[in-house]
Amino acid sequence: MSQNSVTEFNAYRTKMNDRIMASDNLVIKRLFNLDANTYADGALNVKTKEMLGLVASMVLRCDDCIRYHLGKCQETGVTTEELFEVFAIANIVGGTIVIPHLRRAVEYWDELQKS
Repeated sequence: MSQNSVTEFNAYRTKMNDRIMASDNLVIKRLFNLDANTYADGALNVKTKEMLGLVASMVLRCDDCIRYHLGKCQETGVTTEELFEVFAIANIVGGTIVIPHLRRAVEYWDELQKS
């Protein structure tokens, strides 16, 4: 994986989200809005919510979601030490089937740290 993968992931996500929103589908727009509002500050801060999202994404084994939440974790100031505790929780909850996603997550985090 290269730094280019971070740029490519973000560009593709933006391009496709723009395409999806251009469909002007009310249900999809509401779903996206609900997702955005769920991760906003509330009783839990954004940093905590992003770490929770990362755990859920790892347990559900969604690599795109993992990358997205890793980027948000970086933006909210999650440290590498904190991140490895998040990874530990995800692997305890999800079991050893999560390990391949852990490998890719660590690789992606390393690329994010270079940017």
